[in-house]
Amino acid sequence: MGSEDEKVLVAARMQQAHECLEDAEELLSLGRGARTVINRAYYAAFYTVLALLQSKDKAPRKHEGALTLFELEFVKTGLLPKELLESLHFLSEQRHEHDYLTIDLVELAEAHETLEVASKFVQFVQSYLRFTDQT
Repeated sequence: MGSEDEKVLVAARMQQAHECLEDAEELLSLGRGARTVINRAYYAAFYTVLALLQSKDKAPRKHEGALTLFELEFVKTGLLPKELLESLHFLSEQRHEHDYLTIDLVELAEAHETLEVASKFVQFVQSYLRFTDQT
């Protein structure tokens, strides 16, 4: 795939990530939808990971594949810090727990923390992609 095509796909994935963050921020500002905020926060990071992988012409089919490739292609190679992998695992666990494992009320404070982690993740990767001229 050509460089310009890759840049278009990377930009599209980053747009999806930013839309997820904006949706989550809007819900949080209204004081509702904590479970959905956590879901959107995870997906913001997930779409960011897809953007990164697209920059290397990789397209995983499943979430676990994306997380594994992120670790192999970016963290183990030293391109990105291990803390980003830890953040990604935190976001994935939060989403899994609140989407599938619990029906208990999710506190807004927990949603806020999760959104903050996702926002930092997206911002860091956005800077990396700009530095490497991928967006």
